[in-house]
Amino acid sequence: MGSAETQGELWGRNPQAWAAGSERAMQSLYEATLHALAPLDGLSHLDAGCGAGLALQLSAARGATVTGLDASAGLLAFARTRLPGADLRIGEIEELPFAPDSFDVVTAFNAIQYAVTPARAVAELARVCRPGGRVAIGVWGDPAQCETAALFARLRSLAPPPPGTPTPLDISDGGVVEGLLADAGLQVNGGGEVSVALEFDDLEQAWVRHSAAGPLQKVIEIAGQEVVRSVVTEVLETDRKAGGALRQDNVMRYITATK
Repeated sequence: MGSAETQGELWGRNPQAWAAGSERAMQSLYEATLHALAPLDGLSHLDAGCGAGLALQLSAARGATVTGLDASAGLLAFARTRLPGADLRIGEIEELPFAPDSFDVVTAFNAIQYAVTPARAVAELARVCRPGGRVAIGVWGDPAQCETAALFARLRSLAPPPPGTPTPLDISDGGVVEGLLADAGLQVNGGGEVSVALEFDDLEQAWVRHSAAGPLQKVIEIAGQEVVRSVVTEVLETDRKAGGALRQDNVMRYITATK
């Protein structure tokens, strides 16, 4: 069973909330990564795990010809409203439906940790990248610098995942992504860190946006919406800033490599 079968439906239940919340918050990660990959004008760009399409929209504005793949039909439907002329496909990140050496640039943001076998997913990113092309992977940063990590931990306590079940921070330790890229035959170039803040107008908006994520949907199925919502509220109140702002401060990072 691949990641598309296990993850796709979970992530597509509220694509509008995902696009307005967590995906929009990650725009700084997308922009920093695309800047590191510049210039993109005239290049072909695949985003594997493209979600609601924001990274591809930013890439297209920089002149790239964009292609996207995601496990979620709901997220792809939203992406098509942003990129009506793009090639956007439902598919499996561990078995990309593209020929070898198809793209100048291949990215995967907040995606490979949800693969059943992340090493296989990264090998697929490398396979479809042309010789001399570049691969970039974006993931959560050091858990100690991510306030949202406390929410992930509380959710695991509500519904401990079976052994081997992927979680958001599975590959966040330093050197893990770099090792996966090297094992796939790529030359790691470097990367960077980006601050990503999840900000909410109120607790209702926070619940709607947080619960759009696949991991929360799975916990809701197991523990029930009322229990999960109570935990989300408790964690956010703990993180409430001086002056009353509802915000979780995080760090995400990207790593680039050349084939």
